Amino acid sequence: MAARKRVSRGERNTRWIEHHCCIPEGKMVGQRVKLTKHQRRWIKRIYDSPTRTFILSMARKNAKTALSAFIVLLHLCGPEARPNSQLYSAAQSRDQAAILFELAAKVVRMSPDLSQYVNIRDTAKELLCGELGTFFKALSADAATKFGLSPALVIHDELGQVIGPRSQLFEALETASAAQENPLSIIISTQAPTDADLLSLLIDDALTGADPRNKVELCSAPLDLDPFSLKAIKAANPHFEDFMNKEEVLRQASDAKRLPSREPAFRNLILNQRVEARSPFISRSIWQENGAAPDALEGKALYGGLDLSAVSDLTALVMVSEDGDVDSTFWLPEEGLAEKSRNDRVPYDQWARDGYLQACPGRAIEYEFVAAHLRELFDRYDVRLLNFDRYNMRFLKPWLERAGFSPEELERFKEFGQGFVSMSPALRELETRLLGNKLRHGMHPVLTMCAANAVAVNDPAGGRKFTKAKTTGRIDGMVALAMAVSAASGEQVEPTNNDIFMVL
Repeated sequence: MAARKRVSRGERNTRWIEHHCCIPEGKMVGQRVKLTKHQRRWIKRIYDSPTRTFILSMARKNAKTALSAFIVLLHLCGPEARPNSQLYSAAQSRDQAAILFELAAKVVRMSPDLSQYVNIRDTAKELLCGELGTFFKALSADAATKFGLSPALVIHDELGQVIGPRSQLFEALETASAAQENPLSIIISTQAPTDADLLSLLIDDALTGADPRNKVELCSAPLDLDPFSLKAIKAANPHFEDFMNKEEVLRQASDAKRLPSREPAFRNLILNQRVEARSPFISRSIWQENGAAPDALEGKALYGGLDLSAVSDLTALVMVSEDGDVDSTFWLPEEGLAEKSRNDRVPYDQWARDGYLQACPGRAIEYEFVAAHLRELFDRYDVRLLNFDRYNMRFLKPWLERAGFSPEELERFKEFGQGFVSMSPALRELETRLLGNKLRHGMHPVLTMCAANAVAVNDPAGGRKFTKAKTTGRIDGMVALAMAVSAASGEQVEPTNNDIFMVL
């Protein structure tokens, strides 16, 4: 008799899902689950080799949450169940958390086998298997952060909705898994809008292959494809030919092509690209094309832009050489840096440790440190001109004089208006240089954050300036870069009384 073929762990789990689970909703509701070839492959990748974190990123409406529900049941009452284990799903809102729970609950109710062993607590969003002592609960970020948990499995649902590199709920659940022998985290989400967001950082790290236990399946339309082509849509939607509403997806593509305001959302949600719903001043791809490391600045003429903040906010100094080399320096108060990192959702504290950010002792930026840094620059390099906004300059000037700046050197500091009159030609020059790949900024993380946040607003005459609306995040580095590029171009516009205010 021929030996029976050994069934892998992934194949066993696939068979269990297809035998015990029904489709919870949609046009095929109630029918026995038949996993697609893609879903089978993903399950094999998770279970047939050691896996700590599995990231599955694809466009919406590809049954990501339904697959998550099947995986939860695998660990709650299926072959992956371990006695007395805790299972959690994490979402950014109660509504999103409820979706995964409700799908899993529907699958249980439709199955005569599963409903015998699994109790459903609708109000608490919990599932319990009394015989095994296993427990599942759906958590949301807008509830109190949970500590003291010990999850064997965590499903992070739509983690791409996290803005910035940190999430208290994500960190609480991931660190709590340390008590388990073989914890498993599964992240199923469309992509986040920017490279600096948590999901993007996790995807990029997994793609390096540094830890083979961290795996990623990224279904995204390449940026060089026609975004409205069928090829681009299929690249981000592995189930386009299986169960998606093709006509609806193609209609959305047609709408986005006709209406530019809809294109960013279409690219993010349907093509699974890292594209924000709002339009930044410069695209991510163009910014990256200028990301080469700058050359040494010695012996070159330098031009600068200084954006002086309030005492507790980000201060930026950007120097540009005649050849396009960009040198960036940023300051923030050391005290309260961790809190500011949480509030702004960017790792200021880590950037300070890595040397990308100067942390000034105390609760405020002492302009003495800025003046001392400028003194070093003027002593070491050929600084021809430095543009500054007049806000807070009256506090810096005495420190410049104490640092030994001569009247001739102080004349190289030029007041630069922050309104449409001065900023419009500066943005035009900055845009021209970026589009021509004439800058080398080295992907400085703080400057890159500011570039991702920078949005330009227009006046009725077509002039442009950056907006400092709170919804856009910190842009100080880009303001300084625009002033530096303007200084290097030699096109100086005298500020007027109506040219000194940024949009608040």
